[in-house]
Amino acid sequence: MKKLRVGILSTGSIAATMAGTVAKMKEAEVYAVASRTKEKAEKFAVRFGAQKAYGSYEEMADDENVDLVYVATPISEHYENVKMLIDHGRNVLCEKAFAVNEKQAAEMTALAEEKGVLLAEAIWVRYMPMWTTLKQILDSGAIGEPMTLTCNLCYLIDRVPRLVKPELAGGALLDVGVYTINFASLVFGDEIETITTRALMTDTGVDAQNSITFTYPGGRMAILNSSLRVLSDRKGIIYGTKGFVIVENINNFESITVYNENREVTAVCEQPPQITGYEYEILACAEAIRRGQTQCPQMTHAQTLRIMAQMDAVRAEWGLKYPGE
Repeated sequence: MKKLRVGILSTGSIAATMAGTVAKMKEAEVYAVASRTKEKAEKFAVRFGAQKAYGSYEEMADDENVDLVYVATPISEHYENVKMLIDHGRNVLCEKAFAVNEKQAAEMTALAEEKGVLLAEAIWVRYMPMWTTLKQILDSGAIGEPMTLTCNLCYLIDRVPRLVKPELAGGALLDVGVYTINFASLVFGDEIETITTRALMTDTGVDAQNSITFTYPGGRMAILNSSLRVLSDRKGIIYGTKGFVIVENINNFESITVYNENREVTAVCEQPPQITGYEYEILACAEAIRRGQTQCPQMTHAQTLRIMAQMDAVRAEWGLKYPGE
């Protein structure tokens, strides 16, 4: 099977991480890069061995040799970037958060289905083997019935300009809180009964840190925290009727430790070797493209839309609207 030819849209730090990952994969190659300036694109192409460097996004969209485009622009740009790529017939892997809101996300996924091209959300943990491992542990009954969940994802990143700009859909929720919500979704699903949430805002009007509590049928509860201005342990803890599980780093599961009713360790699952973890979403996209699918089973369009709707509801509680909403 030929290598998947990947185009990288944007030349920022996360784009570089993906390009560096793809460059080390035997199943894929960095074929092209597009930037707003030809100079940036050419420097990036040399750095990662790309054959093509384009000084506009539209030029790369016209290149029929590109099998998959990875979109790494700010969240505020995803909607227009993705629609343009789909209109040109390109398959797309779009970085999280997928869009500014559910309305945009629904239009993006509907267009992909209409045009018959792949559109996937790059919420990388959904594609990783450890995600499946955690689900298997919970399904096995190792901790009884999961009833309560706590998790956090907090970084010292409030000095990053794009993360505090409303016009770029900044804030902790869409950038890092999306991982806490996905973690809760894995454990409890998406049938949420109530949402209780508070946020502290930056001077620019986006959330600097937030706390969210979801309640679910059957008396289950998830307490989620994310922030741009403090450092946290990134742990996810799932409490069950017969024990509990601790996940180290919900942003890229490093280990999963299972405890019984006596708080004794009964199992430890370590992260398998990986390049960066980004390779799993590329492999999933390659398989979906081979099968002619418009979505990846690891993160379906329906799942993306549910998560976007949950974040819309949380922001509505805060009164946070982005320009143009």
